[in-house]
Amino acid sequence: MTMDETHSIDPQVRIGHVHLKVADLERSLRFYCGVLGFELTQRYGTQAAFISAGGYHHHIGLNTWESLGGSPPPSGTTGLYHTAILYPTRQALADALRRLKVAGIALDGASDHGVSEALYLRDPDENGVELYWDRPREEWPRTPQGEISMFTRKLDLNDLLEEADTVK
Repeated sequence: MTMDETHSIDPQVRIGHVHLKVADLERSLRFYCGVLGFELTQRYGTQAAFISAGGYHHHIGLNTWESLGGSPPPSGTTGLYHTAILYPTRQALADALRRLKVAGIALDGASDHGVSEALYLRDPDENGVELYWDRPREEWPRTPQGEISMFTRKLDLNDLLEEADTVK
């Protein structure tokens, strides 16, 4: 079968969750729950935990089964580039930025992609994390032919932080 012979995936398919190998479960919970605000939904002793937003069973799994006390993979190897966490509004993303600043967590970058605005950072195990919100589809930049025309421009963090004041 060639690429041309394949059928499209069902448009209702979604990425359900990500499961991360971590070196220190408690440290990871402090970051994902304490800083980002995810809720702990279930623990498996001292080795694993599931966390979520909004009461879902789990968006992120964290475990030390093969990684307790381990170190991040060396640069130049394959693996997860980043986990992207979609926020429902610009105000919610602004609140995430405020939480990061309060916790003293540095950003690797911040970009306006036309279709979305994104913050890039590292979790305690050096896993890449993208926090972003999507603009409404009708605002996405498009070519004259109607194709999506994403770009990467510097995101104005001060402008974004002004939105944090409207979060309840």
